[in-house]
Amino acid sequence: MEDVENKLKDYEIVREGEAEIIINKKIAANEVFYNPVQVHNRDMSVALLRTFIAKREEEHKAMMDKRDKAHNKVSQSKSSGPNGENGSTGQHDEMDVDAEKETNKVADETEDLSTEATKTPSRKVARELKAPVVLEALAASGLRSIRYAREIDVLEKVVALDIDKACIEACKRNIKFNGASAMSKIEPHLTDARVYMLTHPKEFDVVDIDPYGAPSIFLDSAVQAVADGGLLMCTATDMAVLCGPNGEVCHSKYGSYPTKGKYNHEMALRILLASIESHANRYKRYIVPVLSVSMDFYIRVFVRVFTSANEVKKTPQKLSYVYQCVGCDSFHLQCLGRTITKNNSVKNAPAIGPVVPQECSACGKKFTIGGPIWSAPIHDQEWVVSTLTEVKSMKDRYPAYDKITSVLTTISEELHDIPLFFSLHNICANVKCTSPSAVLFRSAVLNAGYRISSTHVNPLGLKTDAPWDVIWDIMRCWVKNHPVKEQPHDSVGTAILSKSPKLEANFSRAAAALSRAQAKKVKRFLPNPERHWGPKIRAGRKITSKHASLLGPDVVNRVINGAASTEDEKVAEPNNPTTETGGDATNEEDEPSTKRQKNGDVGLATEP
Repeated sequence: MEDVENKLKDYEIVREGEAEIIINKKIAANEVFYNPVQVHNRDMSVALLRTFIAKREEEHKAMMDKRDKAHNKVSQSKSSGPNGENGSTGQHDEMDVDAEKETNKVADETEDLSTEATKTPSRKVARELKAPVVLEALAASGLRSIRYAREIDVLEKVVALDIDKACIEACKRNIKFNGASAMSKIEPHLTDARVYMLTHPKEFDVVDIDPYGAPSIFLDSAVQAVADGGLLMCTATDMAVLCGPNGEVCHSKYGSYPTKGKYNHEMALRILLASIESHANRYKRYIVPVLSVSMDFYIRVFVRVFTSANEVKKTPQKLSYVYQCVGCDSFHLQCLGRTITKNNSVKNAPAIGPVVPQECSACGKKFTIGGPIWSAPIHDQEWVVSTLTEVKSMKDRYPAYDKITSVLTTISEELHDIPLFFSLHNICANVKCTSPSAVLFRSAVLNAGYRISSTHVNPLGLKTDAPWDVIWDIMRCWVKNHPVKEQPHDSVGTAILSKSPKLEANFSRAAAALSRAQAKKVKRFLPNPERHWGPKIRAGRKITSKHASLLGPDVVNRVINGAASTEDEKVAEPNNPTTETGGDATNEEDEPSTKRQKNGDVGLATEP
């Protein structure tokens, strides 16, 4: 026992959920690290994985019930046929002919099931749903994989990949540290995730991609590795690319051009979804988003992947270009495709445009064009509500319970069919007026006969199906009652306010002006729990003074001073080997023992 404690003295035990990992205390080496910020990401992933498993079982049961019903119809039709007890003389009227056609149709539907039943000794075996298999493409310390394995019992296995040798060594060490419950399910592999996914097509029910930076290089192989109806979870942390001024970089990685607007974080979600859809379409596959979130310093999407050549043809109807006015906050969407229905046939055709004139009708300025973006819904309301209910029922299982419930609550109240949003403060800044309260503005929109909601992306953001003419008319009516100072004649505010409103806004408080969460004063936007709550430095990168904003000055000073004190030691040992990430290589003899006594795992976590 004393020997184990001595070997663990250089390591810190970190517990998250039901998983425990050991991290080297030597920050100067900057090896594989633990980032507490990502607990939100991991908690949300665990919650969605539970929802996916439940939905998967429901869908399988519904499919089996449907096939049983069809099989029974076929059996009944055969027993009442010409050679059956109730056989006819062979002459059929029109009703008999229709019934025969229906029987043949049902028989075709159950053909696969009958074939499958004859190949197996028991029909029950053929009907069983296999346990889901999860792939984590970039495992690093293995914490996420360990949480999946320990917190979700029904998983068959979790495949953890990483191309970095130090990461896989840390992953294996942490797997052993968590005992048999993790060792029996998790398979770590030192390999390139892209190659592994390409060589294992449609083998995984869940594929999780959480890279440091852009996920674009993994998308093509990821959409091929997901089984039909499986779940793809993808994170992007390169927000400077997705939301930054250098749109050409975003276009080179994701195939879309971002525009400048307060909605840029939601646009980032929609750019990522459009990119995933583009990769999936090349293999006759398409995606169905179930949840898309913007949290902390990253975005994360959860999509299901299906195969259907006919559905792929509908993709242009789910994508749009964005026209953003350079003067005011007005924006408009131009869909790429449309459908033409003639008699009983439906034909896909290009959309008709443009949807905007050369100059903005509100302020007279020009438009910039961005996209294409995913303009279809980015959430599935049923999934969101189910996940929120499941999380609330298992409060003690989620370390970041408050954060993920607040995000899911806000998402559940969003208008899912409205792409992008605007900021009330920004449109007030356009006309240089004091801002009405959110309740008054929402009431004016509701009283005009339109819908409006908040958004989880921005506390000041508003989603509405009201056209911009109505929004600016509401602001004109507000300014009439709250006059503003005279503005330059060529300003945006002057151009907007110079027009008379066609709509007389009613600011009387509407009953639906507050959502249920707002009425109950449920916390929806929580502050960061501590300072420097954000991304950490990539493993292996040298920490310098410029990283103080990310890690804090105290940590940076300690690292720099510690690195300086060890410089002489490195000179004395010029042949000291280093890991691929630039840190000091760890001797296998100096590694802490992975034998850990736990309830339920006593004597099971043994050395291989």
